[in-house]
Amino acid sequence: MTVDITQYNTIAFDCDGVILDSNKVKTQAFYNATVEFDEQAAHALRQYHVENGGISRFKKFEWVIENYLSHLNKESTLDTLLQNYANEVSHGLRTCKINPGLNELKKLNERANWLVVSGGAQSELREIFAERGLTELFPNGIFGSPDSKDEIFARELNNDNISGKALFIGDSKYDYLSSTAAGLDFVFVGEWTEVEDWRAFCKQQYILHVESLSDLV
Repeated sequence: MTVDITQYNTIAFDCDGVILDSNKVKTQAFYNATVEFDEQAAHALRQYHVENGGISRFKKFEWVIENYLSHLNKESTLDTLLQNYANEVSHGLRTCKINPGLNELKKLNERANWLVVSGGAQSELREIFAERGLTELFPNGIFGSPDSKDEIFARELNNDNISGKALFIGDSKYDYLSSTAAGLDFVFVGEWTEVEDWRAFCKQQYILHVESLSDLV
């Protein structure tokens, strides 16, 4: 199943599992951030994260507080969880693998609007991308939480930052749902996804999919 990248006016990317091999970093970070409060909560949150890839950390920590830590002060607990998590992922995001297909893909369609639409924290993403020399690949912006992907797509479409024939490249069910709801084409990249049944999901939903980002080159 092939995708002609050159036909697109806008190409948007998820970050974790597409640009960076960082899914496992974040999965373990959710557990480590929460385990000091409650081990059962930590296990539950890790599984919830895997099943809800692409949704922001804010929503996920609010979920674990509501379902497992409701006896604690919500505001202070959320602050602690977010700080624990940020500390955990900081090193991992700076050292994990960058997708080797990214630069070749850029050469195929440099005229398109290139941007990132991620569930990761926007300020953190921009800092990491600058440090790792990735910012210049995405001149149309690097966007993340606390805004959801649905909100980012709506805003950037309204701003004409996403314009013409547009494609989103992701690795989660939410990536597919949020981008197609906004009117973008979608391709699922499987190489680093944590969706265990991703091939079956793509087949069932008739989703364009590739094993790796390099397969789009």
